[in-house]
Amino acid sequence: MGFPTELLSKDEEIVLDLRPHWWAILPAVLVLVAAIVFGIILLVWDQWSWLRFVAGLAVLGALGYFGVSYAKWSSTNFVVTNERVISRTGVVAKAGIEIPLDRINTVFFNQGLFERFIGAGDLAIESAGEGGQQSFANVRKPHMVQQEIYTMMEGFEDRRIAKIGEAVGNNQVAAAPGPTIPEQIDQLDKLRQQGSITQAEFDEKKADLLRRM
Repeated sequence: MGFPTELLSKDEEIVLDLRPHWWAILPAVLVLVAAIVFGIILLVWDQWSWLRFVAGLAVLGALGYFGVSYAKWSSTNFVVTNERVISRTGVVAKAGIEIPLDRINTVFFNQGLFERFIGAGDLAIESAGEGGQQSFANVRKPHMVQQEIYTMMEGFEDRRIAKIGEAVGNNQVAAAPGPTIPEQIDQLDKLRQQGSITQAEFDEKKADLLRRM
């Protein structure tokens, strides 16, 4: 199940929406396969029928374990947007962490030899604030996620600077004073002297400006 888009803010876009690596659910899969194989063997082997009952319970237990593990896996989201990093877990009761991009200081990742082979690893994000450092296990291709977070951080900072520049420019335009009425009359008089406007036009515009004073 993907991250709900209704939880995004205006102009926010999802860049990555990841489930945990399949390595996280592998134990439940192996237990289920082992229980099924064990049950098949006992069905073929016609002795000790009471073991079949035990095998049936084992298969049911393994199915339940797999179902719970899969539900947790499918309801866990690690999301990177152009504004924040989000982690959400939980099937019924939800828990989540949100880290704004402008609060992130450093992103670390850690991979062992086997984890590099399967493309899994752990990710840690150090941020300003009470949370300090947050760790996330079984992240898919953590080195690529690290790079994507840094790319989004740079884009976020560029947009922030652009907005500040735009706001400063607008304030300067709004604050720039226009010519005073005497200055406008002087300009009109220069135009009259240059012959760009007639004496009648000068008198009319001058009278209109004087009425505004």
